[in-house]
Amino acid sequence: MTAESTLILLVRHGETPTTGTVLPGRAPGLHLSERGRAQADAVAERLSGLPVQAIYSSPLERAKETAEPAAARTSMAVTEEPGLLECDFGDWTGAALAGLAGLPEWQTVQHNPSAFRFPNGEGFSGMQARMVGTLENLRAAHRGGVVVCFSHADPIKAAVAHALGTHLDLFQRIMISPASVSAISYVDGRAPAVLTVNSTSEPLSGLRSP
Repeated sequence: MTAESTLILLVRHGETPTTGTVLPGRAPGLHLSERGRAQADAVAERLSGLPVQAIYSSPLERAKETAEPAAARTSMAVTEEPGLLECDFGDWTGAALAGLAGLPEWQTVQHNPSAFRFPNGEGFSGMQARMVGTLENLRAAHRGGVVVCFSHADPIKAAVAHALGTHLDLFQRIMISPASVSAISYVDGRAPAVLTVNSTSEPLSGLRSP
């Protein structure tokens, strides 16, 4: 890593009682499960040795709760960043995934997401633009530093796809597991470098020398 690089870590929130069964979206009141809290602790431990400059989180409870152990370990405050919010699923918010999978629109979500907008909600293209713009702003605010962002699966997938130069229609091929870490390095005048995707176990200190 060069000294002028800015390292952004994208952390998906830990598991909740509805992970994998419901599309919770931006509905409030969803908290981490016991397993999710353990995952949050593990993320904080994995950050040990990294010179973290700032911690940002989606305003949703499950993301902020995942960020709390990392903030405690680094003695930093968590700054809420609306740009890291989950996609607005509109009328689909709170729906069971099993039911949605039977809808004709679900095929568009999976295979042509750039053309899809959730009913009374956000489109994938808009969500990606929001996420990419947010990361650009954070990069500019912490140039040369290490920034940890706690967010959600689809926004992280969209950001990783953009950094890879992958079309949004292929972003569903990227797996982002609960409490996983994906890392993108930014250097002025160069394309982003994706250092790791969906990392769930090893220490992260090797991504940047103190």
